[in-house]
Formats: sequence, structure tokens, C-alpha cells
Amino acid sequence: MKRVFLFAASLALIASMASCGNQNNKKAAKDAAETKAAAPEYKLMDKPQVDLSEFPQDKDGYYVIFDGKTMKGWRGYGKDNVPSRWVVDDGAIKFNGSGGGEAQAGDGGDLIFAHKFKNFELEFEWKVSKGGNSGVLYLAQEVTTEKDGQTIVEPIYISSPEYQVLDNANHPDAKLGVDGNRQSASLYDMIPAKPQNQKPYGEWNKGKIMVYKGTVVHGQNDVNVVEYHLWTQQWTDMLQASKFSQEKWPLAFELLNNCGGENHEGYIGFQDHGDDVWFRNIRVKVLD
Repeated sequence: MKRVFLFAASLALIASMASCGNQNNKKAAKDAAETKAAAPEYKLMDKPQVDLSEFPQDKDGYYVIFDGKTMKGWRGYGKDNVPSRWVVDDGAIKFNGSGGGEAQAGDGGDLIFAHKFKNFELEFEWKVSKGGNSGVLYLAQEVTTEKDGQTIVEPIYISSPEYQVLDNANHPDAKLGVDGNRQSASLYDMIPAKPQNQKPYGEWNKGKIMVYKGTVVHGQNDVNVVEYHLWTQQWTDMLQASKFSQEKWPLAFELLNNCGGENHEGYIGFQDHGDDVWFRNIRVKVLD
């Protein structure tokens, strides 16, 4: 009888442990679901777009979207005007930096070309001041959320991959991240540009971004330095390993994981990071 009792007690203990295990699994699943659902509700702005046919095409079939003289077709991200810190300077678009980093006082903010592109090749030239930091964003959406009855315009990079623009030699971000994935022409915080062939601050660099049916290529000074594929498991895994992971930034993860939204298209933008930066010879070819 003693053996029977011990056997029955053991069965009861196993059943209890299994029950606790199931409860723990259910709790973990519930916690994961709550984490997944933690992204706040958002809305996309629906602003008018410019007609590309109003811009000249060069002999290579690229639309010239900056004429070197005016800001036609450009406006601030989330705005209807061009912020005053963005100016035309000697044939280039220049951001007059405050020297104080992002989100400083004054009429700044990111700049976008007011037309959404899907499959395209963007070419441009850029240079930065000593220790300068900026970026080129693509497939961007204009995103707002609500908090305490106030509408908040979320930053452009919450929905957009970033081609890093940086003075690698003098900005500390060049040494952060992993394996140089915050240096110039890198997919910011995800894939390092290799080879790293940047020219020093104050000198012009050539940049290229190609997006075609999910394949993305970054070029720097006539060399392809990054390649990756959107809307794949590789892309999701990269996001999860970055500052935009579901745990760290659920809204950014949700938007970037479906980068470009339902139509897989979005704006091209230049980042205000508080430093002087110049862009010129900006042209886009629409790819079928």
C-alpha cells in the first residue's frame, strides 16, 4: 500500500508540475502577445504629391529633382513648407546646422521630395562638415500618433531605412554599432558598408540607392557597398537585432517590417541631425 501511495503522489506531483508549466507557457504567450500589441495606433498623412512630369529628364532617363537653384518639389517632413534651415547654397541643398545635434531649436526638421517612389535608382552627391552626421531616408511614410489628446508627428526614420551620411573620422557614431554599421553608406545600425571608401569631410562623395522589388543596394563612390532584401525573414531578423526591434521600439518595428506600406512605396528624404550637410546632383530613375 505504501508503494501505491508513493506512486499516486508522484503522479499528482507530475500533473501539478505540468499544470504549472502550461500556465507559465500561457503566461509567456500572453506576455509576447501583449508585447506585440504594444505598438501605439498610428495614422499616415495624406499630402498632395508633385507630378514627376514637371521635372526634366536627363540623357540617361533620370528625373532631375533638384535644379541647383530652387527647392521646387521639396518640403519639410510632416510640413507644407521648406524649413528655413534648408537652403540652396552654391548649387547644392544645404542644411545649416545648429551644432547641437538632433531636434534643436529653430526652423529645422527633415526634408523630403514630395513624391512617393516604389522601384527606383537614386543618385546624389553629399559632403559634411567636420564631425557631421546626416542620412538619406527612403520608402518613408509620414506617421502620426496621438498622446494625451495631442497629435505627434513621429520621426522619419521610424518608417524608413537609412543610408548613413557621416564623417567617419570625427563623429563618435562611427565607432558605435556593430562592425562599422553606423559609418557612411551603411544601412544604419544593421549592415556595414564594405569596402568603406568614404572621402574625408569637406569633400564630395557619390551616393546611390537602388530599390527594386525588395532588393536594395547602397553605392558609395562608384562601388556597391551594401545589399539586402526587404520583406524577407532576413529583414525581420536584422530589425530584431537592431535598435528598431519589436521589444525596444514596437512601432518602428511594425512600420519598418512592412517598409513602404501596402504599396511598398514612399518618400526620399534628407535628415536634419543638427550638423552642416550638403546634397547636389540629385536624380532619380523610375524602374519598371
